[in-house]
Amino acid sequence: MRRIGLIMHGVTGRMGLNQHLVRSIVAIRAEGGLRLANGDRVMPDPILVGRNGGKLEALARAHGIERWTTDLNAALANPDDTLFFDAGTTLMRADLISRALDAGKHVYCEKPISDDLETAVALARKAKASGLKNGVVQDKLFLPGLRKLAMLRDSGFFGRMLSVRGEFGYWVFEGDWQAAQRPSWNYRKADGGGIILDMLCHWRYVLDNLFGSVKAVSCLGATHISERVGEDGKPYAADADDAAYATFELEGGVIAHINSSWAVRVRRDDLVTFQVDGTHGSAVAGLTRCWTQHRVNTPKPVWNPDQPQTIDFYKTWDEVPDNQVYDNGFKIQWEMFLRHVIEDAPWQYTLVEGAKGVQLAVLGLKSWQERRWLDVEPLEV
Repeated sequence: MRRIGLIMHGVTGRMGLNQHLVRSIVAIRAEGGLRLANGDRVMPDPILVGRNGGKLEALARAHGIERWTTDLNAALANPDDTLFFDAGTTLMRADLISRALDAGKHVYCEKPISDDLETAVALARKAKASGLKNGVVQDKLFLPGLRKLAMLRDSGFFGRMLSVRGEFGYWVFEGDWQAAQRPSWNYRKADGGGIILDMLCHWRYVLDNLFGSVKAVSCLGATHISERVGEDGKPYAADADDAAYATFELEGGVIAHINSSWAVRVRRDDLVTFQVDGTHGSAVAGLTRCWTQHRVNTPKPVWNPDQPQTIDFYKTWDEVPDNQVYDNGFKIQWEMFLRHVIEDAPWQYTLVEGAKGVQLAVLGLKSWQERRWLDVEPLEV
């Protein structure tokens, strides 16, 4: 059994703990390690790093992990740990990744990789020049629902693709009479908050990889809830955008529109849904499920506002079956990156892709500020 030492920073937060530590690394360990192409197995050996020693110790004990520390410098100096991972706050990420590269570590991280494009590009260039393996999480590509969309696209189901409509979001409680589901820093500009920076990084890789490269963007942001209550029970000014209404022009003439909001109540199939319309068929996908309607099965509604609708439109769609077992999307990408590090397996989700996400978010914010369409130029990295 081979070993790979991982330095895991930011795993006391919700995403870092649930998706990256528990459902990815701990799960891989529970399966007896990662199987390589030659049949060998590699066991991830993580050391948990952060500022709160009590939380780290409790997490390590709960999940059978032997090592934790509050000394990041010492962790980076250990030659036995060759990969650094970060799921901390956005404003810290670029510096942490840069330090890890300086220490000769392969790097893998959450997004956004920075809150400004210049820093993101510089970081991607540094990683590229270092020769070290590097990657950024692109988790939504590995959701069962979006994998089904990719299968439909590859099969030619859509014919000529026309448009994509995305709806993302849910009501995040203000924190006064019911606790918020997201940390308060998400709603403060000074702390790197804002849904445009957060979600347009996601929409860049989703659009680029599934529907067509993004060529232009028009974005309108909003701060719908201007005051929230923090973890300390005290009110604070929520000055970051909590909703974004963005339209994208894609390669091939496809038009995409995605609404992102933490101030919307859900009446749809899932917390995120994508409807793809094409000349031959349409599909609607959520996180896990996907429904299709081919042109031969499309009903013929007639507009008549004077009579109740007689067609049950939901019943005119067919669900794509689960013909395979879908593993956790974060775990799938972790396994891909570990294979990339260990056996040089193919990998495309480098920090260059992370910089592209930042590029679109920055353009979205600028579009909102200037109230105009902006072209998305090729990124030189």
